Amino acid sequence: MTELIQHNEKFDTAGIQKKIASGQLDQALAELQRVLNQDANNPDANYMAAVCYRYQNNYPQAQQSLDALKDLALDKGRVYQEQGHLYRAQGSNPKALATYQTACQLNSALLASWKAQAELFAAIGDTAAAQQAQAQLHRMQALPKALLAATDLMAQGKILKAEALCKQFLQQSPTHGEAMRLLASIALQLGSLEEAEFILESAIEFAPDNTQIKIDYIGILRRRQKFEVSMLAAEQLYQSDINNPQFQSILAIEKLQVGEYEAAIELFDAVLKTLPGDAITHTSKGHALKTWGKQGEAIDNYRAAIRHNPSHGEAYYSLSNLKTYQFSDVEIEAMLDLEKGDALRPGNDVYLYFALGKAFEDKGDWGLSFTYYQKGNRVKKLQSSYSAEKMTEELLSQRSFFNTENIERLGRDGYPNAAPIFIVGLPRAGSTLLEQILSSHSMVDGTLELPHMLSIAQKLRRKGRQKAGTTYPELIERLTAEDRYALGKQYIDETKIHRGDAPFFIDKMPNNFRHIGLIKTILPNAKIIDARRFPVACCFSGFKQLFAEGQEFSYSLDDISQYYNDYVTLMDHWDEVIPGGVLRVLYEDVTANIENQVTRILDYCGLPFENACLDFHKTERAVRTASSEQVRQPLYQSGVDHWQNYEAYLEPLIDNLAPSLKQYK
Repeated sequence: MTELIQHNEKFDTAGIQKKIASGQLDQALAELQRVLNQDANNPDANYMAAVCYRYQNNYPQAQQSLDALKDLALDKGRVYQEQGHLYRAQGSNPKALATYQTACQLNSALLASWKAQAELFAAIGDTAAAQQAQAQLHRMQALPKALLAATDLMAQGKILKAEALCKQFLQQSPTHGEAMRLLASIALQLGSLEEAEFILESAIEFAPDNTQIKIDYIGILRRRQKFEVSMLAAEQLYQSDINNPQFQSILAIEKLQVGEYEAAIELFDAVLKTLPGDAITHTSKGHALKTWGKQGEAIDNYRAAIRHNPSHGEAYYSLSNLKTYQFSDVEIEAMLDLEKGDALRPGNDVYLYFALGKAFEDKGDWGLSFTYYQKGNRVKKLQSSYSAEKMTEELLSQRSFFNTENIERLGRDGYPNAAPIFIVGLPRAGSTLLEQILSSHSMVDGTLELPHMLSIAQKLRRKGRQKAGTTYPELIERLTAEDRYALGKQYIDETKIHRGDAPFFIDKMPNNFRHIGLIKTILPNAKIIDARRFPVACCFSGFKQLFAEGQEFSYSLDDISQYYNDYVTLMDHWDEVIPGGVLRVLYEDVTANIENQVTRILDYCGLPFENACLDFHKTERAVRTASSEQVRQPLYQSGVDHWQNYEAYLEPLIDNLAPSLKQYK
């Protein structure tokens, strides 16, 4: 019988499963109905009911149970597998095939879906695709059962259970390449980038012929922004087979990271010669052109991606994310048709919803725009394990540990380098604008949203978990003076690759506000600028922005308002314990009187005034954030109160933000 989703143990799942397996479907459904009468949203009960109804050939009822599951279950892969079974039972083989493919994308451990793909491809005469699916099935079947189970647990979002199982297996087989690759993937999901890099580096030594390990290694190096090393690894992979489109694409992405845009475009073009209709490559090329500042050519490539694959939602979203692009009526109609059709798959749906939100925003249809932004965020929220309560606790721990005495005492031993200027706050609060202004100064290098401080904090957090009774940030107390000095130096050394010869550089990772205490401990002379924007405007702007990663609080208006309030409370704490240590810059003040604010910022940073900071939009540099096109234009005030168009839909947000609204200044 099909496996259970098993999200909880609120009823006798094993007993009902046995009834289904033995054909006692009526009895199983009777028990399931009792459960659903008490809890209509029980994912296991809905899943098992769908299976029962399918076995009874009651396809409408089976579909109804599955439709309920799509908004409930974290294990989307298994839901799509059951949907594939249902389509196949009804003779809708093309739909079944597409759905099985989606199931495997979401959960590669679903053996039944790989087997079904191989059979369905063979039935339509696509021998190559059938062989590929069969090979994947054999690869997964060849995995040790523990690793297959760990892969399945990861897809269900049970990361810690997957980690424990994988580590247990590695105790018996410490050089198993696939096990190490899986453990690195788990470490990545837990935010332990340094640990993931170390594991993959070791895995390459033990399994030098495993290409996927090398690809994963390049990816983690890129995530850690170790672009010189990732470039070298990508070059080596490319040289092993210069005609391999995948290797060409990987090298192109690395070229893009170091600003070699022309070389990246040439490599993407090489891929397109082999795969002329590849929508993903057209989209990647569009991203490269956008970052390079060639918006017109980027638009051409995003449109080409849509021509070749009308269901490629990322291309529609990429157009909307230019912020300055407006969809035509024909394009909007095509997106609406895609939403209603069968071609829309997980991943593409989120992109499409956010693109439609922007499309109707530009048309002034605020209600429909809000509906689509809400749809997109609801899907992302279902995929997320973010807990607003846990984040509140984490920020509270910062306030408990970092008092004035601790910061001053611990900071005496930090690395005294004064080069970093941290711009912190919430996303969409104007940090990219402040970065563009400051990086226009001859003595300041603009960089990226650097992950290094977050990585140091995560490493300390993981270290604390391994030592019972010690947590971050309290763990900092146990670091020696040499340790604190070394961490500061590590940050400076690791970020050198991102800057030039200027004496100062910017790190604009917004989430660093959570770690100002750590920053002042290991880099006591660093400057910190708090980019702040009117609470409702900031939160709603974040809600309607689809972030690549790291901003999971933005998927719910309740979560984002709690996060904003917690942020304000923590920043008040830093103001109290580090008087004058943080410069607050309000977005509205910058748009109202830029010269005054530029003077404040430069005075705080100890920099002489330069007119180039006022003409920031003329500064040519790569900008990778959502505001990339906006900061290439002169300053405007039209967006300051834009949220008011949605005010009728934001009453709960406004109510939740009351504490922050009272003190905004």
